[in-house]
Amino acid sequence: MKIPARPLAVLLLLSGCAATTTTPPQPSGDPVALSAALNRVSWGVNTSTWQRAEKQGYERWLDQQLHPAPAKLPPEAQAQIDTMTISQKPVMQLVQELEAQRRDYDKAIADDEAKKAAQRAYQQELTRLAKEAATRSLLRDLYSPNQLQEQMTWFWMNHFNVHQGKSNLRALVGDYEEQAIRPHALGKFRDLLAATLHHPAMIRYLDNEQNAAGRINENYAREIMELHTLGVDGGYTQNDVQQLARILTGVGVNLGDKMPNVRKDKQAEYVRNGLFEFNPNRHDYGDKLFLGQPVKGRGLAEVDEALDRLARAPATARYVSHKLAVYFVADEPPPQLVQRMAERFQSSDGDIAAVLRVMFTSPEFTQSLGHKFKDPVHYVVSAVRLSYDDKIILNTGPMLNWLNRMGQPLYGRQTPDGYALTQPGWASPGQMTTRFEIAKAIGGGSAGLFKTEGAQPLEKPAFPQLANPLYYQSLQKSLAPATRQELDQAGSPQEWNTLLLSSPELMHR
Repeated sequence: MKIPARPLAVLLLLSGCAATTTTPPQPSGDPVALSAALNRVSWGVNTSTWQRAEKQGYERWLDQQLHPAPAKLPPEAQAQIDTMTISQKPVMQLVQELEAQRRDYDKAIADDEAKKAAQRAYQQELTRLAKEAATRSLLRDLYSPNQLQEQMTWFWMNHFNVHQGKSNLRALVGDYEEQAIRPHALGKFRDLLAATLHHPAMIRYLDNEQNAAGRINENYAREIMELHTLGVDGGYTQNDVQQLARILTGVGVNLGDKMPNVRKDKQAEYVRNGLFEFNPNRHDYGDKLFLGQPVKGRGLAEVDEALDRLARAPATARYVSHKLAVYFVADEPPPQLVQRMAERFQSSDGDIAAVLRVMFTSPEFTQSLGHKFKDPVHYVVSAVRLSYDDKIILNTGPMLNWLNRMGQPLYGRQTPDGYALTQPGWASPGQMTTRFEIAKAIGGGSAGLFKTEGAQPLEKPAFPQLANPLYYQSLQKSLAPATRQELDQAGSPQEWNTLLLSSPELMHR
């Protein structure tokens, strides 16, 4: 079935326009406003989420999202996660086995072709582990009842970005997301900042394992202040970068199972926690002056003192609050809202959930609903959630391929600044053409989401159910007349699905 060219032209012309210019009412008691709010707080509204929130009330649903109980995924989704290598082996065992494999073929294999084959096998295994991590992340985005926690996990993974392509980070990104990010995604910012600092993925990505007394590497120190805490206009100086780099000397990674030969007078200060290592031999024990205050040289405790100052600085409260508002409200968020969020950040000692509550319950948030342009990951996940609700997909491969095509693969941002959170980064004509093709694949039921990979693939055909109660009771009422007219002219269910999924309204959240 061939989709006429006119809907695509409509999409390209209207994709930059919000679905509505009216201010929506409060979510409670209004099905259209409720679906709009859920579409923003979750990874995308679907029938089951909408029905749960309607039954228990939006305020209670939001409170449960801000303070979630442990997530229980549908058994079919959890079973896929449970079979993964990254679920069955601790990261330390996983990495050490891979390192042993790499060392063995470097030493033992004399034949060049055999060595190249072994090296390819090593690289392929790293890639497979990274794909497992990405698949697990998408399954949780699609099916976790803790939708806000999963959104915030993605947000913080992007904020504290690491690139899987460096060194052996493909074996580390899954654990980084699972242990450093997700447990703290709605907790205290100070704890989150410390968890990222102590994870080998961050240490390795920003070269702090090369940072030692006498040969300072400033990479991580600079990015902590510029991207993770204070912001580029946060008031720090180049001297502060140098002083923080000195504080961070000795913080590194140990992929082996042996303790280094630490000098006797400093052995009590040696710290090993999994793959994280603080080696006193590499630390600069001189006193420092950081952000205008002295730091006495005493080892790893200096790092905690520096993190306290960074996490509790007013500039950090403003910078993080602004970035959260860009993600959840508008490309240029209202300054008054950011100010209130920053004040709550400081009064709550960086309680992320408390800051989000200020934002979610604000009139500025309500007024913004339906106007925030979806980046690729939001578009892909929300389209699958809306199309298939709680029917568990068997293969995330098509979703991963779509994200690659649109330039936003999970763990794929090479630079530490993370992916853009604003519309200009994702609204090009080429981007919109790809989205139309994705909408056609999903809408026609031929996306491959329900067919496993491998020599004997299992397939459970499923056709998207978009003309459902959620659509007729809520979504339809939010569509512009031009969109409704296009849908009325659809010649088949497949075409109707495609037009809805590629409509301007579904490009926004």
